[in-house]
Amino acid sequence: MSPSPPSNWISVLSGNGYISLETYRRNGQPVATPVWFTIDHNNKVIYVITRTQTGKIKRLRNNSNVRIVPCGMRGQPKGEWLNGRATFATQEQQQIALKQRNKKYGLKARLSGLFSSNKGDLIGIVISLD
Repeated sequence: MSPSPPSNWISVLSGNGYISLETYRRNGQPVATPVWFTIDHNNKVIYVITRTQTGKIKRLRNNSNVRIVPCGMRGQPKGEWLNGRATFATQEQQQIALKQRNKKYGLKARLSGLFSSNKGDLIGIVISLD
């Protein structure tokens, strides 16, 4: 059994622009990807918005286990890895996540959508820490 996340995980992640999201290939090999994220303080979950045709979504369909760590833009970890489980957002959760993302990342979030639209529709990931 893995250790529980620190009780202060929200404060550990707050103030960071990126987390490294580690997902797993079918053969178990980890793949870490730096992603934007927001925190739902009420439900104590982490939201990530991405596109349906990205590798991380394909990997999550096969294995919902993830690890996350605050990181820099290029993925260099800035702390301890936390274990979690990812699910796909409901429509309501996705709307909340999009609003939070647009508020946190502003114009950068809106512009990124223009450059990634060839990777499918938007999809939300909900991460609960173990």
